[in-house]
Amino acid sequence: MSLQSRKVDGVPEETVRVARAAFPKGSLAMRIRDELGELFSDADFAGLYPSRGKPAWSPGRLALVLVMQFAEGLSDRQAADAVRGRLDWKYLLGLELADPGFDHSVLTEFRDRLITGDAGIQLLDRVLEAAAEHGLLKAGGRARTDSTIVLSAARQINGLVRLGETLRAALNSVAAREPEWLAEWVPSDWFDRYAIRFEDTRLPKGRAKQTELIEQIGADGLRLLAALHGPDAPASLRLLDRVQTLRQMWIQQYFIDDGQARRRDLKDRPPGAERLVTPYDTDARGSVKRGTFWDGYKVHLTETCEPDSPNLITHVATTDSTIQDVRLVAPIHAHLAERGLLPERHLVDAGYATAREVVTARRDHKVDLVGPILASTSWQTKDNEGFSQADFTIDWDNRRVTCPNGKTTTNWREDRSQQGAAVVRERFPLAACRPCDDRKQCTRADMNSDTKGRNITLHPQAEQEVIQQARVQEDTQEWKEQYAHRAGVEGTISQGVRAFGLRRCRYHGLAKARLQHQLTATAMNFHRLNAWWTDVPRARTRTSHLAAIRPAE
Repeated sequence: MSLQSRKVDGVPEETVRVARAAFPKGSLAMRIRDELGELFSDADFAGLYPSRGKPAWSPGRLALVLVMQFAEGLSDRQAADAVRGRLDWKYLLGLELADPGFDHSVLTEFRDRLITGDAGIQLLDRVLEAAAEHGLLKAGGRARTDSTIVLSAARQINGLVRLGETLRAALNSVAAREPEWLAEWVPSDWFDRYAIRFEDTRLPKGRAKQTELIEQIGADGLRLLAALHGPDAPASLRLLDRVQTLRQMWIQQYFIDDGQARRRDLKDRPPGAERLVTPYDTDARGSVKRGTFWDGYKVHLTETCEPDSPNLITHVATTDSTIQDVRLVAPIHAHLAERGLLPERHLVDAGYATAREVVTARRDHKVDLVGPILASTSWQTKDNEGFSQADFTIDWDNRRVTCPNGKTTTNWREDRSQQGAAVVRERFPLAACRPCDDRKQCTRADMNSDTKGRNITLHPQAEQEVIQQARVQEDTQEWKEQYAHRAGVEGTISQGVRAFGLRRCRYHGLAKARLQHQLTATAMNFHRLNAWWTDVPRARTRTSHLAAIRPAE
């Protein structure tokens, strides 16, 4: 299909007349058109189409359809029907009343083009640009970020079922491509073992029987892979996605012992960031957060939070479930800086706030990253006794540390932590620590047998100063009142989950999940803009009847 740019003529007069008669108070779709105009042009998507071929339906209009589809929670068929039959959608799209629209399959094809061209974020950015042009969004002020879990579209399965389903999926893929070859090769007992879903079969209960079945599946998988790489097998079968997944899963899960497939111990399997959890979504990863286990992804939402403008989502990022929140801070700031939407103060939770990120945000973007810095984990801090690191005086210029009793060490050594971060290590000489009367307040090591004195590990100077300042400020009422605004992003997460299906993937794969969340964020902005234009008050934090009668302390 090729792109044939259309001439923008506005909304046809007859469509305007009939739509306004049917919706005298307007609707979300009509207000978007009235307030923001024609958001997307065909030229915005010119790079996604070839120069020759059958003319495509207007991509500028398709982009609006996709956002409205997510704004109203519609399927592809329902969205295509809305284009054909709903007056307010025709008004939004600038269509004639008799326009027949398109087949629902066009939406699938357009989403694929957006994914291939990594153009989904353009939809969110264009809405933000239009909001900024109308004075509803500006740089500076406050922003806040939080993340939530996202469940894969593939069903969650346990280890035994995962192995059986991986082999079954590969067999079905081969059967679809080369049924004659597989019919001649496949052992007859495999039809009973792999014809139906594993969770629908009667699986063995005992550990020994389960281990026997796991090893049988492993041997069968190796046998299939060997046959597919044999001289009589069509070469195209080796390149099938399900066959490649089978090979990768078997490498992760099995090893060969005297010609027998044995399952690897858990400690010998790849880390969670690399380990496959299902053959039906190879991008999904298993993770755990505060006791919640899930297979899938994480989505991070950043929004503005100023009282005199609508709270708009300015950034959305989707990662696999094993990526730590702190790794998203720099990309978020870089994205907002590129679009001129950097806040002055960025409110985050402890997962995003580290001393390094605070320093980097101030240095690179002049953004004040506000979040609780993790407290010291030393026994002195936990027990609230003894000399913690905060009790030592650090002379950065002369590279020395003085303990609370006045002992000084210059054994200054720059090093790296286990995570690769730069640190400074200072060790007091044993001769200074052993005779100290307060050594039990400093270290629990036995100085009579130990060969080393107290060891101090510091972050680089800028980060160390941030840590010290943060731990003092976090106890002040001013900081608590400032940070209280971060809690509002929990409402955004709740809105996304409850009203827009944010926590469940519609499609398989990280790229499709990312597009889903970009469309969801854009749709949420549509609703928030509509609420602002219609003077709908922001929802307040709900208080239960019991909490309301709690006496003041």
